[in-house]
Amino acid sequence: MSVLRLIGRGTLLHVKQLSRSQFEIATALFVPLVQATLAVYLFRAGSEPHRLLEAAVGAGMMAVWSSVLFGSGGAIQNQRWQGTLEMLMLAPRPPALLVFPITLATAVTGTYAMIATLLWGGLVYRIPLDVADPLAFAVSVPAAILGLGMFGLLLASTFVLLPNANAINNTLEYPIWLVSGMLVPITVLPGWTGPIGAVLPTTWAARAVRESVTGSGPVWPSLGVCLALSFVCLVAGALVMSYVERRARANATLALA
Repeated sequence: MSVLRLIGRGTLLHVKQLSRSQFEIATALFVPLVQATLAVYLFRAGSEPHRLLEAAVGAGMMAVWSSVLFGSGGAIQNQRWQGTLEMLMLAPRPPALLVFPITLATAVTGTYAMIATLLWGGLVYRIPLDVADPLAFAVSVPAAILGLGMFGLLLASTFVLLPNANAINNTLEYPIWLVSGMLVPITVLPGWTGPIGAVLPTTWAARAVRESVTGSGPVWPSLGVCLALSFVCLVAGALVMSYVERRARANATLALA
């Protein structure tokens, strides 16, 4: 219970911090709407205008992924700039438990993106919000966000070792949502992208949410695979984070590592 309390309070704290950032607020407000608009016009111009709701949901998942990616990439760097990294590492808890609420907070703030894209599509473009399985949708969206938060811990721990994490963020954003099938169906992509997408939690998260909206398949198996892969990423991220912490302590370069 103490671990859950730590994660819950840490997530709430970092959500409040993100809500005080003008850059984060502006990005969270407008980027999902732009992505939703582009997705709607893309599907309208194609031969499948009946999939506009799926386009709006896909745009929401894209915005959640962007929030997790850039939030995870800057998780350690932001603490370093604020002068709180050393205090985090001195806390009597594993470093992964202290960084995970940061990555989870970025995913939680991404929930606005999903809500905003659906409302934007319904109010502006008159997309009928007919969800095939509302219960599965209400469960799959928070579960997918939790899974992406766990995936974010692995990204954050890996980016600590990379001096140009921001540049890598820009490189990873669009390829990941493409191979994950968030907006473009995986079936239209080259065959070699299939194995890459199959090992990404983002693929199964997007599939679970899409299946709950369209009723095109069973939601729970996809959601289970998403959470399983995310848990593997969580464990791997915790191991990498512990290794980085030990190396930084041994070299006395915590603020620079």
